[in-house]
Amino acid sequence: MDGTDALAGRFEQHRGHLRAVARRMLGSTAEADDAVQEAWLRLDRSDAATIDNLGGWLTTVVSRVCLDVLRARASRRESPPLAAEPSTTNLGAPPVDVEGDAVQADAVGAALLVVLDTLSPSERLAFVLHDLFAVPFEEIAPIVGRSPEATRQLASRARRRVRGGGLANPDRRRQRDVVEAFLAASREGEFERLLELLDPDVVLRADQAAVDFAKASAAHGAPLLARQLRGAQAVASTFSGRATVARVALIDGNAGAVYAPGGTVRSAFEITVTDGRIVAIDIIADPATLAVLDVQID
Repeated sequence: MDGTDALAGRFEQHRGHLRAVARRMLGSTAEADDAVQEAWLRLDRSDAATIDNLGGWLTTVVSRVCLDVLRARASRRESPPLAAEPSTTNLGAPPVDVEGDAVQADAVGAALLVVLDTLSPSERLAFVLHDLFAVPFEEIAPIVGRSPEATRQLASRARRRVRGGGLANPDRRRQRDVVEAFLAASREGEFERLLELLDPDVVLRADQAAVDFAKASAAHGAPLLARQLRGAQAVASTFSGRATVARVALIDGNAGAVYAPGGTVRSAFEITVTDGRIVAIDIIADPATLAVLDVQID
């Protein structure tokens, strides 16, 4: 196998995910396929050996291609074709289940695409990448050319528009149940239960303010906190026996948790749940970021 064949093989491992992202961005299967093909062409012209995270690189490329399409469409005031739901077969390619990554969107199908079409290109990109695919705002920000805080506001505005269109997440009750179970298992130190609730590839991300707070608390016996951890074992170890004062809350309309002594939110835990398991936890303690969150404490 030569270098091009090897690179093509690596690309095919990500094709399903890229197509799902592009389809939710553009609302058109044909345009999504074009965006994915453009990503391959750019990869083929690049020095792939210098790319540390191929999946992240490809997602960024596809997102930028989609953003250009959305902006061009907006300048022409053009409505996108309404995409049919994806076929259960994928001719000419191995079957993939990555379009299940868009399970939240598929639950409301074409209706969600109609609402997404009312968003600005940047709002749509921020909402789709973060809410449907758990991409952190720090990675979305360079794509839309804004700060992470401003990107978070884009997604928050988009989320309110989606809810206003009667398309609030139909799985919110289930997500809340998962969050409540996770907090209970954390408080009780039920390590095996935590593992059951976490996706094997779960990622934990913490902003610098959260890391600094944990470091300052270490003198009182609290464990240190890394900026990023990946894997159920590592994340479960971080939370086992903790979260004693965390409370369930809605954060920008999604189930999460907060530490709010005296009713003042000091840190927020954005928790992304897919298929009944937690796939991402973002710990936010930066006051400027907390200020732009829509938090409703139970």
